[in-house]
Amino acid sequence: MKKNKPHLISSITLALAFVLLGNAANAQSYRSHVQPMIKVQCAECHGAEAPTLAEFKLNEEKYKKEKLGPRTDTYENLLQIVVYPDSGAFMRRVDDGTHTADKKPGNMYKHLGENESDRQANLKMLQAWVGEGAWNLNRWGPKGDVPGISKDQLDKVKVKY
Repeated sequence: MKKNKPHLISSITLALAFVLLGNAANAQSYRSHVQPMIKVQCAECHGAEAPTLAEFKLNEEKYKKEKLGPRTDTYENLLQIVVYPDSGAFMRRVDDGTHTADKKPGNMYKHLGENESDRQANLKMLQAWVGEGAWNLNRWGPKGDVPGISKDQLDKVKVKY
């Protein structure tokens, strides 16, 4: 198993490097578009006072009672719930139901804006930031009938800083 660890780390590092490089053609960027929206719409529960993803995972029930979710206050923190290690978590939470089997929106969709028009505009911006064809709800590994995120899906992620 230890022989595979450097290979796994190299593969993950390479995948994240491609993600972090982004795509120059992608008009949406974290600094100009995503960060300002996250500050307004998400910081109350996912700001600097919120737990890191690792802290949140250790005691989810406690943080849920406190109405705190994993931090999204930095690019790096946000990427943890977009790409790795909690792939697709962000998309599952803010999706409008278009990509779910039951067509129900994620539990955080309602926080994307004051009204449906604002929520849809912010969702479209986030989808453009993630990358064309990259918006998917798959986790890093398979869960139930849902397969884990594939290399092809990861290759589409563009999350420009």
